[in-house]
Amino acid sequence: MKKILAAFLTVVLLALAFAAGPAIRAFRNRYDYAVQKADDATNYRTLKEVEDTCRAMMASYEADKLTFEQYDGSDSAEKQSWADQARMRANRTAASYNEYIRKNSFVWADAVPADIDEKLDYIGGEHE
Repeated sequence: MKKILAAFLTVVLLALAFAAGPAIRAFRNRYDYAVQKADDATNYRTLKEVEDTCRAMMASYEADKLTFEQYDGSDSAEKQSWADQARMRANRTAASYNEYIRKNSFVWADAVPADIDEKLDYIGGEHE
C-alpha cells in the first residue's frame, strides 16, 4: 500500500511540476527582462551605443534630405531620379529612426540629449 501511495504521489508531483513549468519560465523571463531593462537604463555603454546610432541615422537622413532638396524639381530626368531615390532613403531612415527612438526611449529617462531629435519627419514629394 505504501508503495502505491508513494508512486501515486510521485506521479502527481511530476504532473504538477510539468504543468507549472511554463508559469515558472514566464515569471523568470519577466524578471530577467526587468533586470535587463534597468541595467540598460543605467549602463553607460548602452546609452552611448543608442546615442551613437541615433546620431549616425540622423546624419544619413540629413545627407539624403539635402540631396533631395538639391535635385528636386530639376529639369533633368536623371537628377529628378536622384532626388526621388534620396527621398525614399530619407523616408526609410526616418521610419527606422522613429521606431528605434520609440524602442529605446527608456534609456534617456525623459531627458533626450539636445542634439538628438525625438522624431524625424517624412519628406513629401511632388508625386504625393
